[in-house]
Amino acid sequence: MNKKRILIAIAIIGILAVLYSFYNKKTAGNVSITTTVKKGDFISEVIISGEVQSTSLKKIKGPSNLRKFKLRDVKIQDLIPEGTVIKAGDYVGRLDPSAVNEQIIDARLNLETAESKYTQQKLDTTLSLKQNRNTIKDMLFQIEETKLELKQSIYEPPATIKKLEIKVEKLERDIGEQKENYEIKQRQAKAKMVEVGTEVSKIKKKLKDLIELRESFTIHSESDGMITYVKNWDGTKRKVGSSISPWNPAIASLPDLTKMESKTYANEVDIRQIKKGLPVKVGFDAFPDVELDGVITNVANVGEKKRGSDIKVFQVLVKLNEIDKNIKPGMTTSNRILTNKVENVLIIPLESVFSKDSISYVYLKSGYSIQKKQIELGISNNDEVIVTKGLKEKEIIYLNMPEGQEEKSIIPLK
Repeated sequence: MNKKRILIAIAIIGILAVLYSFYNKKTAGNVSITTTVKKGDFISEVIISGEVQSTSLKKIKGPSNLRKFKLRDVKIQDLIPEGTVIKAGDYVGRLDPSAVNEQIIDARLNLETAESKYTQQKLDTTLSLKQNRNTIKDMLFQIEETKLELKQSIYEPPATIKKLEIKVEKLERDIGEQKENYEIKQRQAKAKMVEVGTEVSKIKKKLKDLIELRESFTIHSESDGMITYVKNWDGTKRKVGSSISPWNPAIASLPDLTKMESKTYANEVDIRQIKKGLPVKVGFDAFPDVELDGVITNVANVGEKKRGSDIKVFQVLVKLNEIDKNIKPGMTTSNRILTNKVENVLIIPLESVFSKDSISYVYLKSGYSIQKKQIELGISNNDEVIVTKGLKEKEIIYLNMPEGQEEKSIIPLK
């Protein structure tokens, strides 16, 4: 009798197992997932990545007089690593002096030529004036000699005396002209000497300036700080091999680590929700446990093209209200911008909302049945939406369409 009961029990268990297995296979393809309508604060956020930068920094610049010597692009020959902590007077980097060296060589050659020309002009002037002085001396001797002859000719015929008087008069007139010519030649000689002398001085000064310029190609810091590389117009960092210009001679910068911000870019869709003064939670990829409060200080009015794409983005600056010693310029940030907050409202997941002909509805669990009920929605974020009509707190709704409910009629709002 006992064996018979045991066999019957085993048979019943087997049948139940078969039925359970069959039921599971039938329903495995349509598992209904539910959630409850909750009441609380609705938060809408825009999350965008960015980069830390200082709002106040000192630029370490190369020479300011590159344009004077027509140096347009000067390469950076050496630069200490980014992030190096330095003190005032410490070595920062060096520029390539090859273009300056070429100008120094040319200036030295020009100086040799100018000095040679100056020496030659000096010798020519000395010789020319000496000849003029000798001529004047000779003429003075002739005058003295003629006057002596005139004095001794008192007993000569009047014609002879008159001839000697005319000769003295002519010599005195000639020597007067010769002295005037000598003074003119002196002034000419001085003018030429000033001209060639000025050219020599000019080249000497240029050579001195070039040597000082070359010395300034070795750059030192004027203050304490941490080195960060400056960026070019295309976003790339200046490093060894990059060039500086007279219009932008900076090779590095020293940021103020007590004044930091997150520089980020929002797309055309998100920028409509972002405005100055909105609070931001700033996270850091390098330090997942660190999150600092911030506030939007600037939103660009004009978009710019994203590198390598036709998508337009708008620059957004987020000031950090707190300071963390671990945070450094250049670190990647995650910026959660609070664009909207509505308190004490009904909230449901977006997955639970269905629509037909511009009517929004949900599948509502009502006892042992399911209702297809119309609802009225408010604002939404990426995950949730506010329900303004049609549901109550703690009601159970479906996240997916329950099997066999598609053809049901939608219960309209009252």
